[in-house]
Amino acid sequence: MSYLKMSKILVLTLALGITLGASPSCFSQSYGPVEVITPAEKNSLWINPGLYSYHFDQGRGFNSVNYGLGLEYQFSTVASITVGTYRNSYYQTSNYVGAYWMPLAVGPFHVGMVAGGFNGYPNTQNGGWFPAILPVISLEGERVGLNLIVIPSIADRVAGSLSFQLKIKAFD
Repeated sequence: MSYLKMSKILVLTLALGITLGASPSCFSQSYGPVEVITPAEKNSLWINPGLYSYHFDQGRGFNSVNYGLGLEYQFSTVASITVGTYRNSYYQTSNYVGAYWMPLAVGPFHVGMVAGGFNGYPNTQNGGWFPAILPVISLEGERVGLNLIVIPSIADRVAGSLSFQLKIKAFD
């Protein structure tokens, strides 16, 4: 990915953070610009319509509009569970189940990872389930949020991308 394209993505993500008005007021410890989020009970459900993926290899005709349906249940300020289905980069149906751990914040952005299982990728476990741990940056407003998931390229198995997952809060 070119520096210019990466810069545009970062600027758009920052602009979205300002627009959504996410508040860093829930942070307890500061290490310069990085905050450690204090774990506390939470009860929120987010619904997402899938992902938009910007693939690192733009010349291979990957599916970038990965529509689907997913749920993310936040039971803590730093943890949530997730489950869903989507049309993957290879135009196949994929399912996932996992858990987010988001212990850090930089301004309005929460930083962490999602660990879980995925299926539906023909060249990985013959389309069967496989584990993955992926870095995530999340931004949440009062009713709308965005997860930015970094998916690494794995030759002939997984198409690497920056995947943007819009989410809408169902209840708090």
